[in-house]
Amino acid sequence: MSNVNKKYTDDELKGMSNEELATLGTELDDVTVAFRKERFPIAGDPAEKRAARGINIWLVISVISALAFLGIYIFWPWEFKVHGEEGLIWHNLYTPLLGLTAGIAITALGIAVVQFVKKLMPEEISVQRRHDGPSDEVDRRTLTALLNDSWKTSTLGRRKTMQGLLGGAAVLFGLVVVAPLGGMIKDPWRKRHDLNYMGDGTLWTSGWTLHEKGVKLYLARDTGTIAEFHEGESGSHYTTQGVSRLVRVRPEDLAAGGMETVFPLAASDVNDGDLYDPQKDVYENHMHSIHGNRNAVMLIRLRHQDAQKAIEREGQEDFHYGDYYAYSKICTHIGCPTSLYEAQTNRILCPCHQSQFDALHYGKPVFGPAARALPQLPITVDEEGYLVAQGNFIEPVGPAFWERKS
Repeated sequence: MSNVNKKYTDDELKGMSNEELATLGTELDDVTVAFRKERFPIAGDPAEKRAARGINIWLVISVISALAFLGIYIFWPWEFKVHGEEGLIWHNLYTPLLGLTAGIAITALGIAVVQFVKKLMPEEISVQRRHDGPSDEVDRRTLTALLNDSWKTSTLGRRKTMQGLLGGAAVLFGLVVVAPLGGMIKDPWRKRHDLNYMGDGTLWTSGWTLHEKGVKLYLARDTGTIAEFHEGESGSHYTTQGVSRLVRVRPEDLAAGGMETVFPLAASDVNDGDLYDPQKDVYENHMHSIHGNRNAVMLIRLRHQDAQKAIEREGQEDFHYGDYYAYSKICTHIGCPTSLYEAQTNRILCPCHQSQFDALHYGKPVFGPAARALPQLPITVDEEGYLVAQGNFIEPVGPAFWERKS
């Protein structure tokens, strides 16, 4: 145990200099300074100036990179572009530039801090004996003195330029980390474009909302077809003419206990079956439907004996067609795809956070963090035997937002 006198009056403590309090603090904490050496004991050492200049350069790089990150994040054209659209190259550069500038800002700040500790702060080896129990008034006073002494011996207090750069780099580093969170905040009332396969920009619209405009929407599956290669006398090229990425689904296309991911397909964009036209180019519209972030729907054909036990949600008793049920594929937790269907238990599973939904109980969550049932799409069969949407979702698809009422 330490034999250092701890019985000091307030007047005695006030009368001590910061150096004396710092020395007393190390003794009270059972700290032995085994070795301590100033990096540059001679004032104005050119080597010290070079070290400080090098650290400042890293801080300037960090500040510039952080400002570049914020500028790119705010002003760079980030809107999604598909192949062939003007501005695709700028869209493709958006994410890499964010990663590059953020990485440089963080790395440069880290290098500056490490260089400051290794090149400017005094070399010191201290050994401390640990003890239990709260600290008394003397310990609290001396701790403050030790912190002041650390600030003084670090030499940062007299380096005003470095202080400003370090403070600016630290603030900008915080903005680099926090700024992307702003992209998660979205005004649900703001319409960003006319209603299409992507909705209209509000959080409660999707491609299925086109039904409210009188558009006939088929349930269509993705074939994965890509542009076709053509080679002729004039050269080779790729074309999407006559290529159908989405094709309509009939009830007999699914086996009992089967599941198919389907997307909305407007009647004007159909190019399959008896309506196939080799000159028609609907590929781009099909891709817009697939990329619509709230469009994916799980079409499930329950085994008939299971369907007999299904519990319908009040007001949605006629949303299914026989043994066929269509639930949004967007998890109501944070929007991951509920891409797993367990036919034996009739459970729909989200692989992100293990939420589970009961397909026999109107998509009600039975396990995991999801708190709301999966929205159900009303479906039926048209006169040609294809599955179509009987209406739009009657509640917003996906996770909660502050204006959501369901």
